[in-house]
Amino acid sequence: MKKSDILVLGAGFIGKRIQRELKCVICLKKIRGFDDVEAIISNYKPKIIINCIGYVGKNVDQCELNKNKAIFANTYVPILLAEAAFRHQIRLIHISSGCIFKYDYKKNLPLIETRRPDFLGLFYSRTKIFSEAALEGLLPKADILILRIRVPLDSRPHPKNILDKLIKYKKIIDIPNSITYIPDFIKALKHLVNYKAKGVYNIVNDGALRYPDLMDIYKKHKPDYRYKKISLKQLGLVRTNLLLSTKKLKKTGFKVRNINHILEECVKEYMRF
Repeated sequence: MKKSDILVLGAGFIGKRIQRELKCVICLKKIRGFDDVEAIISNYKPKIIINCIGYVGKNVDQCELNKNKAIFANTYVPILLAEAAFRHQIRLIHISSGCIFKYDYKKNLPLIETRRPDFLGLFYSRTKIFSEAALEGLLPKADILILRIRVPLDSRPHPKNILDKLIKYKKIIDIPNSITYIPDFIKALKHLVNYKAKGVYNIVNDGALRYPDLMDIYKKHKPDYRYKKISLKQLGLVRTNLLLSTKKLKKTGFKVRNINHILEECVKEYMRF
């Protein structure tokens, strides 16, 4: 697959990172309706569209305040892209979210892709559930790959990087969570493109990260850094905390690294910027 065959939509954190690593084309044209999607396809003639368009705001709570913007970007646009990709026989890779489930740490194992999304406590999560349901409705007729990521951790500074957020927050919850390490996500994306994967895949690292473990490594490099552990109840915000299974991804032959094995690597690289 030539780099010119791949088109990235969305110039946010994930979109720019994919474009940089794959050295493919990124389109900045705003999508307002189906005609805009058709014009983009006519202009770029892609064989693969990677949809990174989405709205979160500074955090998911802003989706409650900007429902029109959230549902347009997170639900309506993916549906338009899926319909256009179906009509033109283009492969659509949609970057979704794993923050769509209720989770009981005492009862649940890491969640597999066939588990029905059931977390309705945030409007952001509902918009992601809506889009996934619509896109899955076109399978297996359409060539659609849905990648669920969770709590992106990167080795490069960025406001959306969980490491940047935790450094700023100072108060940190101590709950195990599935994490997507972005350098590994890029490798998984390349692998699944070559594998010609379809359907839904959880793209997270193995294991579970407790935020204090990450920040203790950061503290080794920044000894003056201080943080305080707090409970989820003290946080006082509605949030999803959960674990996702990587079994399906592993079955494709992709080697999934444990999140706790890459923390030192991540922080050392991060400190170079």
